[in-house]
Amino acid sequence: MPQVVERRSKRYKKAQEKAITTPVSIEDAVKAVKAFPATKFDQSVELIFSLGIDSKQADQTIRSSLSLPHGIGKAKRVVAFCQDNLVEAAKAAGAIRAGGQSLVAEIEKENFSDFDVAVASPDMMRFVGRLGKVLGPKGLMPSPKAGTVTPDIAKAVAEYAAGKVEFRNDTGGNVHSVVGKVSFDNQKLADNINAMINAVKKLKPQTSKGAYFKKVVLKATMTPAVQIAVSM
Repeated sequence: MPQVVERRSKRYKKAQEKAITTPVSIEDAVKAVKAFPATKFDQSVELIFSLGIDSKQADQTIRSSLSLPHGIGKAKRVVAFCQDNLVEAAKAAGAIRAGGQSLVAEIEKENFSDFDVAVASPDMMRFVGRLGKVLGPKGLMPSPKAGTVTPDIAKAVAEYAAGKVEFRNDTGGNVHSVVGKVSFDNQKLADNINAMINAVKKLKPQTSKGAYFKKVVLKATMTPAVQIAVSM
């Protein structure tokens, strides 16, 4: 088998030369990520947790949502599954599409998934369940655990459209979440990071063994990762 050679840009290689190899405080991690060579676009900043959980166990699943103190610098495209009397309120709150069984049929027919979040009222889930094959593989199915199944549709739409983040662990026990943009000032990024770390801490399963936070790193879209010193 031929050897695969990973190609990196000159900018990335220059950034690696400045990479920090030991865990640092949140404040120092923010400074380090922002000090890497700039790009022509405003990079997203992401927090990545490697957790000591068994992702195969249902009671160790990490999934929730959070309105960060300073948002994430990006509006989200939200669709809302609700009764007809709530459609106008959902659209006024920022939904790009809203409706009941007719919206389910439209998405089913079009195989439409060009949105970031789907919210639904509890009474609509028996119809939304038909979209499992379309939305499930893309992580877009509404879920009570994530806060996307709620009777307060307008509020949920407004929060997610404004940048509320939904997060869940992958099969390797990792959680990825955007926490802002490189253009955010240091304190706003630090506030968002602290809020996300605290949210994940609260979700620690009682059945997980050993260290919960195995590793936590911060990185921007085009930068190396910087490890944050977090204990639990």
